[in-house]
Amino acid sequence: MAAQKNTRSTKRTARTKKTAAVSGAKEVSSKKSKRVTTKRVSALDAAARVLAEEAKPMSCGELIETMAAKRYWSSPAGKTPASTLYSAILREMNTKGNAARFRKTERGKFACRQTA
Repeated sequence: MAAQKNTRSTKRTARTKKTAAVSGAKEVSSKKSKRVTTKRVSALDAAARVLAEEAKPMSCGELIETMAAKRYWSSPAGKTPASTLYSAILREMNTKGNAARFRKTERGKFACRQTA
């Protein structure tokens, strides 16, 4: 039995040495130069910005064209960005209620809530 206890204690020390080596590796990797990345603007943020600037109700197709023309946002490879934006706006309106950034003026058209 004494031999078994001895092997267990050596396994424990081996584990602690292994974790110390891993933590040392983390410190070295954190010292690498950090890349400066710009955060991409979401389609919802860009749509809210366009609606605030234009101050008129717009459809999602018009929003997508305006966002691309002003270089606020462009669809990476989506086939139906207007439909995706439409559902995202509706989801925000349902989730946030009166605190949402958008309001629906007529069928398929949205406006910025601050302009109302």
